[in-house]
Amino acid sequence: MEDNNRDNAYPGETVMPLISLRGLVVFPDMVLHFDIGREKSVMALENAMMRDQIVFLVTQRDTEMEFPTEKELYEVGTVARIRQMLKMPGGNIRVLADGLYRARVSVMIQEVPYFLCDAERIQIPPADNSSPGLVALKRTATAMFADYIKRSSKIPGLSTPNADQIEDPGRLADTIISNMDIKVEDVQKGLSTIDPVERLRLAVSYLTRETEILSLEDKISSKVKTQMDKNQRDYYLREQIRAIQDELGQDADADEEIAAMRRKLEELQLSPLITKKVTKELDRLSKLPPNAPDAGVIRTYVEWILDLPWNEADASEIDLHKAQKILDEDHFGLEKVKDRILEYLAVRALAGSDKGPILCLVGPPGVGKTSVARSIARSIGREFVHMSLGGVRDEAEIRGHRRTYIGAVPGRVISAIKECGKRNPIFLFDEVDKIGSDFRGDPASALLEVLDPEQNREFVDHYLEVPFDLSGVMFITTANTADTIPRPLLDRMEVLELSGYTEEEKFSIAKKYLVPKQIKANGLTSKNISINASAIRSLIRDYTRESGVRNLEKEIANLCRKVARKYVEGETGRHSITASDLESFLGKKKYHFDKLLGKNETGVATGLAWTIVGGTTLFIETAVLPGSGQLSLTGQLGDVMQESAKAAISYIRSRSSKFGIAEDFYKTKDIHIHIPEGATPKDGPSAGITMCVSVMSALTGRPVRKDVAMTGEITLRGKILPVGGIKEKVLAAHRMGISKVLVPKDNKKDLEDVPETVRNDLEFVLIGDVDDAVAEVFA
Repeated sequence: MEDNNRDNAYPGETVMPLISLRGLVVFPDMVLHFDIGREKSVMALENAMMRDQIVFLVTQRDTEMEFPTEKELYEVGTVARIRQMLKMPGGNIRVLADGLYRARVSVMIQEVPYFLCDAERIQIPPADNSSPGLVALKRTATAMFADYIKRSSKIPGLSTPNADQIEDPGRLADTIISNMDIKVEDVQKGLSTIDPVERLRLAVSYLTRETEILSLEDKISSKVKTQMDKNQRDYYLREQIRAIQDELGQDADADEEIAAMRRKLEELQLSPLITKKVTKELDRLSKLPPNAPDAGVIRTYVEWILDLPWNEADASEIDLHKAQKILDEDHFGLEKVKDRILEYLAVRALAGSDKGPILCLVGPPGVGKTSVARSIARSIGREFVHMSLGGVRDEAEIRGHRRTYIGAVPGRVISAIKECGKRNPIFLFDEVDKIGSDFRGDPASALLEVLDPEQNREFVDHYLEVPFDLSGVMFITTANTADTIPRPLLDRMEVLELSGYTEEEKFSIAKKYLVPKQIKANGLTSKNISINASAIRSLIRDYTRESGVRNLEKEIANLCRKVARKYVEGETGRHSITASDLESFLGKKKYHFDKLLGKNETGVATGLAWTIVGGTTLFIETAVLPGSGQLSLTGQLGDVMQESAKAAISYIRSRSSKFGIAEDFYKTKDIHIHIPEGATPKDGPSAGITMCVSVMSALTGRPVRKDVAMTGEITLRGKILPVGGIKEKVLAAHRMGISKVLVPKDNKKDLEDVPETVRNDLEFVLIGDVDDAVAEVFA
């Protein structure tokens, strides 16, 4: 019933997308599926899903018209809520919608790229349900509709609601008209009739006409000789074939297979719900011929359930000493991370439960996030399962596909559990910060059910349709940055930061782990090749520049491959590789500190920035030209960085006399600020002080020291505000050969996270305002 009190149940927004339907009329209080494929309809649907899932459904007059305009649409339609959408083979989208109320287009706001309109709700006049005439009309309509359903072969009675239970005349009329096999124009007339009593009279007139037509059809059908239905004939022949196969013993294999499945089901001792479900499917399978299409679908489904490790679990014993030893064997440094992992394992050992926070290892590529998770699995004796979430946009990847679709399979979570053969592995979700979403669903929301210990005890995969206990699984996630992880997902995780390695840490990692690993992987031994300390340090300084050690391992592997080739070609003897040999093996050096430092220049300042792959240096160049005070910003600067540049120039204008700058420079000079590597987008507040120094250098003609790097946000009063990523930025400065780093005073506490060896190599100056920076940067 279209009750006006339902206004509070739905948004008051009247501007909404409009979808034109062909050959279909949607009524209020009606839940139905329909398919859309036209680009305009798909865009309207996606817009509705991004807003409030409310859409206006209107039938078009001509079903053959591909691109209808407002004039080709009926005046009255139904405002509906989208309940579900699913992409079908062929590019169409199947939509499940719930009709809410009648409405008409008040104003058509736009027709391209999709219909957007202001829908005016139609108020339904009340009806006197106690009126004798209305009571008689409802009884007549109900009786005629029941007779129509009984006689019509096109409408299954079980799928139609009981009309005698509907009290409201308008809703009764809607139910009757929407379930009749009549023309779209007649159905639309029922929707457009506003008065409930008039609408019910219209429904009775339709029933009268259609009942007469059905009577004539029955008379014609009775005169035609009855033929055996094709399905009945096929069933009869199949039964005969089954009997013949039984006599020949050809069906024994199928029966034995089903019997084996029943025995395995009994041995598993699953819950009554699962046992009942599988038994029902096996009963269906036993009644089908082996080559029937449904037989293969049922057999695959039952095999999936029976092959899952319902009762198979690793009897893991948490030994902290063993865990400490394995973590030290596999990873150099990362002391804070190791300590937190050992605390995590200690709590689980004492609690005797797998419940606990989900660890999220966050850091640049190549710092060992995935290998840390593998070490945890090895230290407690559990299977390790890995799943990458990068680019995953379909929630079916997590929850699986429903069995109603061809080619349906379980989600990757259940698939991975089955492959590992244990119900309590260490499960790593890699790149959780790169998960996406679109019209196929939100994988992040589906992942909540998997990770939440209060929900995953009864995780239901759409394919299996039975609960599976994931509470014994120890979930770990990895990400390059926590900023892009969906907030509800991040709230369920504890973030462990894995920052970049120092040069000494990289050297130790390469010497202890990477070199022996690559020598073995390339079929060599220590008798064939050796890479001395000078070569390793040269690889770190001259051939790689990264936070992790991934590229360093690639370069070591490159050396080993070249030596392996020499041995295969017949060379003998031991190859001892030193720093002077690297150019003959790997080519010219990729990075040069002397080019980075060079001489001090006017208008060029060195800044420090944070990226998802670690810290990096940023060179900001400023040119001052005769002009009219225009400001040019190039290098793909983001909004925040552009605002920093404007704030820096405003501060310099306010203090121009102090710095010896002409007070009218902003009228007579054009300022061009550029950051090289223009193809790379850049943004963030950290470059504020660097821009200010660069502009000030260009205006005063004083060169900036190349061995000084800085970071900090600037205000209009010249104050330096704290920024993030200090450790990564300092490590980047250390890698680039910087000798002095200017850091905001409020970031003093963050310097404690910087490795001691790096702190000893660098000079740190804490700056509170621009004057502090000016005293340090000019040559």
